[in-house]
Amino acid sequence: MNALTPPPGRELLAKGAETVTRVLDQVRDMADVTARQAQTLAPKLPEPPIAALSMLTRGPFGLMRDAAAYWVDATQRSVLFWDTMRRAGNAFVEHERDGCPPVLVFEWEMVVDGRELPRRCNYALVRIKPPAGTRPTDPRMRPFVIIDPRAGHGAGIGGFKSDSQVGVALRRGHPVYFVIFFKDPEPGQTILDITNAEAVFLRRIHELHPEAQKPVVIGNCQGGWAVMMLGASEPELTGPLVLNGAPLSYWAGERGRNPMRYTGGLAGGGWPATLLADLGNGRFDGANLVMNFESLSPGNTWFRKYYNVYEKADSEAERFLEFERWWGGFFLMNREEIGWIVENLFIGDRFARGEINAGKGATFDMRAIRSPIVVFASAGDNITPPGQALRWIADVYRDEAEIKALGQTIVYLVHDDIGHLGIFVSGKVANKEHTEIANTLEMIEAVAPGLYEMRITGAEGSGLNTGFQVELVARTIADIRAVSGEAENEAFPQVARISAVNQTLYDMFAGPVIRQVTTERSAETRRSLHPLRLRRTLASDLNPLMQPFAAAAERVRADRRPAAADNPFLALERSWADGVEGAINAWRDWRDAWQETAFHAVYGTLAAFGVAPTGAEAAGDAATEQLADVPDVRAALARIAEGGHAEAVVRMMILLAKARGGVRRNRLARSQAMLTTEEPFAAMTAAARQALIREQAVVVEMAPEEALAALPRLLPEMEARRRALAAVEAVAGPEEELGDAALAMLARLRGVLGLASHSG
Repeated sequence: MNALTPPPGRELLAKGAETVTRVLDQVRDMADVTARQAQTLAPKLPEPPIAALSMLTRGPFGLMRDAAAYWVDATQRSVLFWDTMRRAGNAFVEHERDGCPPVLVFEWEMVVDGRELPRRCNYALVRIKPPAGTRPTDPRMRPFVIIDPRAGHGAGIGGFKSDSQVGVALRRGHPVYFVIFFKDPEPGQTILDITNAEAVFLRRIHELHPEAQKPVVIGNCQGGWAVMMLGASEPELTGPLVLNGAPLSYWAGERGRNPMRYTGGLAGGGWPATLLADLGNGRFDGANLVMNFESLSPGNTWFRKYYNVYEKADSEAERFLEFERWWGGFFLMNREEIGWIVENLFIGDRFARGEINAGKGATFDMRAIRSPIVVFASAGDNITPPGQALRWIADVYRDEAEIKALGQTIVYLVHDDIGHLGIFVSGKVANKEHTEIANTLEMIEAVAPGLYEMRITGAEGSGLNTGFQVELVARTIADIRAVSGEAENEAFPQVARISAVNQTLYDMFAGPVIRQVTTERSAETRRSLHPLRLRRTLASDLNPLMQPFAAAAERVRADRRPAAADNPFLALERSWADGVEGAINAWRDWRDAWQETAFHAVYGTLAAFGVAPTGAEAAGDAATEQLADVPDVRAALARIAEGGHAEAVVRMMILLAKARGGVRRNRLARSQAMLTTEEPFAAMTAAARQALIREQAVVVEMAPEEALAALPRLLPEMEARRRALAAVEAVAGPEEELGDAALAMLARLRGVLGLASHSG
C-alpha cells in the first residue's frame, strides 16, 4: 500500500515554521553579538594626570632644568632609535640577499634535503649540534623533531634563543632535529608533497636512531596541522605529538574576542589569496599573512614595539634586532599551496571533519593517530585562541569514552595570558611549560588513555630539577566545549559555499586575464614594494638619508646623558605613548566590532533564510558505530578475565587513577619506573607495554565493575595477589595523599582480592 503524500499546505507550513525558527535564532545571535561588542566598546575612564600634577611641585626653574635635560635625552634617544632602525634595515637587506636562511641560534648540519627527493619540495631536515661545552646528545634517547610554521615567516622561531624548545631538549641530552624550509617553493610543489617529505625525514631519523623510541614531533602554530597530518597518515613513524599554539578548528572562538576567523567571510572567500598569488606570477607573498597578524594588535605592532626601542634606547636595541631578524623574513608559497590552506583550513575547516584529501582516495583521519598528543594553548593568544587549538577534540571524538576506547591519550595545557609568539619565544615559557612538557613526555606513554588537563604549580627551581609540580587531571569533552567557545554556528558553513562560488567565478573570468599580463619582473617589483619590505629597505643604508645615523649614534654613546628617572617630562612622554596606543587599540576594537557584526548579519541571514545550504554536520554525528562494537573493544572485553600479574597490576592502577580523577607526575614517575625496570614489564617491548595499558584502559572504561570482579581470576594465588597489590600501593604512594575516592577504590581492590586486612 502506497504512503499518503501530505497535503502541500501542511508541507509549506512546516517549511515556514522552520524558516521562522532560524530567523529568530539569527535575531538572538545578533543581539548577543551586539551585547558583547557593547561591553568591549564601553568607554574607559582615563587615569588621573599624575605626571602633570607632579610638575606643579617642581617650580619654574626646576621645570626649566628638567625640560633641558629631557630635551637632550630625547634627542639622543631619537638618534639611537633611528640607528637601531638602520641596523634592522641592513639586517633585513642582508638576510634577503642571503636567501633568508633559518634564524636558529644553534649550529646545524643537513640530513635530508627535500629539494633532492623524487617529490621535490623546499623543506629539509637538519640536525642541531649541541653548543660547545654542553652535554652531548645520546643517540639512544628519544629524538625531538621540531616543525616551525610556514605562515609568512621563515624557520627557526623554535630555536632562535638558547632558552627555547631546542634548548630544552638539548639540555636533557635528546638528539634534536629541525624541519626548515627555504624562501622559494619548488615549482609545482603541493602540501601533500611536503607531508610526504616529512615522512621521509622521520624514516631517516628512525634509521639514525634504531635503539631509540619513536621521536617526539613538535608543531608550532601552522606546523601543528602539518604534524597532525603526518601522524594521521604515518602513525607508525611518530611518537608523542606536541601542538603549540596550533589552529586546527578555525571556526571556533569566542564572540567579541577572536575576530580573525571572520576575515575569509568578509573577503568573500578564498579568491583574494588566489588573486595575490596570480599577481605574484604563481607565488603568494607571505608578507601578506604577516600584515594580517600585525593588524590584530596594531597598538603594539605599529607603535608600542617601536616606542619601547625609543624609550629604552640604551638597552632594548639588541632584543629588538634579535626578534626582527625572524619577524622581517618573508617567504613565498605556490598558488596551489595557499589555495589548499585557505579552502581546507581557514574557510572550509575540513580537518576535524575528516574531509581533507590525503591522496589515492583517502582522507586525513585524526582518529587514526595512535601517539599521545599534547596541546599547548593560551587564553592570551589572539592568533590561535584556545578554541581553535582545542575544539577539534570535541569535533573528532563523541566523548571521552571514545578517546579511551581508541587507545588515545590527549593532554592539554592552557596558559593564562601569554601571547601567540610568547608560546614559542618566551624564555619563561621555555623554562616552565616547555620544560615540564618535555619532562612529562618521558612518562606519557605510561598514562592510561583518556583526556587530561596538565596543571603546573609550585615555584621555579634550578637545572633539570625545575621545582614545579605537575598533575594530569581527567577531563571530559564537555570541558573542551566550555573552553573553546562558539563553534557550531550556521554562518560559517555558508562562507565555505559562497567561497566556492566566488572562486569559480574568479577562475573563469579574472584569473586567466591576470595571469596573462603578469610577468616575473612585475611580480618581483610588487613584492619589493610591499609595505613591510619597503619600510625596512628605506630604513637601511640603501637610503642615503639613513647613513649618517651610524656615526651620530657613536657620538651619542660616547657622551650619553639620560634624563633622571623622576623627570616629569619622561612621565608625560609615557602618558602620551599610552594614549597613542590606547587610541590605536580603540580603533581596532571598533573595526573588529564592525567586522563581527557584518559577518553575522550577512552570513547568519543567509543561513536563516536557507540560502546556500550545506550538508555539513558535526563529525561525531556521522559516526553511528557503537563503541562496544569496535573490533579492538570487543577483543579487549573478550579477554577481561585473561592474563596474569601484568594485566592485574595495570588494571588496578587504572582503576585507582580513574577514582582519583587524574595522576600526579611523581606517581607517573613511579609507574614508569616499575613498568621499565620490574618483571614481567621490563622484558616487554615499549610497544607491548603500551598495548597492554591501552587494552586495560578499554576494559576499565567499558566494563569497570566486571574488570574489578575479574581480578581474582587473573591472580588465583594469594601470594600473587599480595605481590600485585604491593606493587600498586608502591606506585600510589602514602594513603594520606590519595583522597577519599581513591581510598575507597583501594579498599574495594583489597576486598575483591581477599586482602581486606592488608595494611600495605
